[in-house]
Amino acid sequence: METDKTVLPWRIEDIDLSQIVRLHVAINEDLLLLLCAASFIESGSDLYTSNLSTFFDGDLEVSDWLKRHWENEELQHGRALKAYINYVWPEFDWDLGFKHFFDEYSKTCSLEAFEKSWALEMVARCVVETGTATLYRAISEYSDEPVLKEITDHIRNDEVRHYKYFLRFFKKYNQIEGNNRFSVLSTLVRRVIEIKNEDLEIAFRHVFSIRYPEKVYSGACMHNKIARVNSLVRTHISADMCVKMLLKPLDLPAKIQPILQYPLAKIAQHVFFR
Repeated sequence: METDKTVLPWRIEDIDLSQIVRLHVAINEDLLLLLCAASFIESGSDLYTSNLSTFFDGDLEVSDWLKRHWENEELQHGRALKAYINYVWPEFDWDLGFKHFFDEYSKTCSLEAFEKSWALEMVARCVVETGTATLYRAISEYSDEPVLKEITDHIRNDEVRHYKYFLRFFKKYNQIEGNNRFSVLSTLVRRVIEIKNEDLEIAFRHVFSIRYPEKVYSGACMHNKIARVNSLVRTHISADMCVKMLLKPLDLPAKIQPILQYPLAKIAQHVFFR
């Protein structure tokens, strides 16, 4: 699909990939696995956008924003990460890996996975954007390669902005639906627990099969490498940022938020990329 360049806050074409310091990243297999898995999921965003647009059919504001902004920016995230991967690891067959990933991933995407109401689905979207914003901040904190930091900072800013839109849409719908805090909290908790869902597992599996074809049947090897990647992210995750974003849909009194923030931050460190 042709991207409408006028709606993009930044463009991968304007980033000089020749400035990449390959020696800082080329030998880092953990980073390769993480970036490839993220790029596969981002590059499948058009399918997910189609499902979301169908779910929110009838609200022109939401469907227009999803198609004109969210989808284009998410797909650019995939293109940016792919361009970076192709420059640093040209031997990695990204196209073949993504084809195999998408063949499997597309079968898991369905409207049945969405929440029962528009407001609660927006809560679920807030959880996903919290996870991705936290992930890209962690990658930026971890890496000392300047071009990767630039790209991941751009993506993180996009994800935070997307979160703010989803939060606004949640408030808009919840004024009509009147979901209480318990319903919102139940959705938040369930989606946080599910955030390490089959999408990421599918992506890692197909990255692994391309990078290590001789070890494709070694489940132990794959799980060990994924554990290393998760540890890398968990070590650099901003749990405080994560929790603040997760608490906003609950609209808690100011006195209660500090009480919950510390224990929830500890939980978030273990739940996200555990």
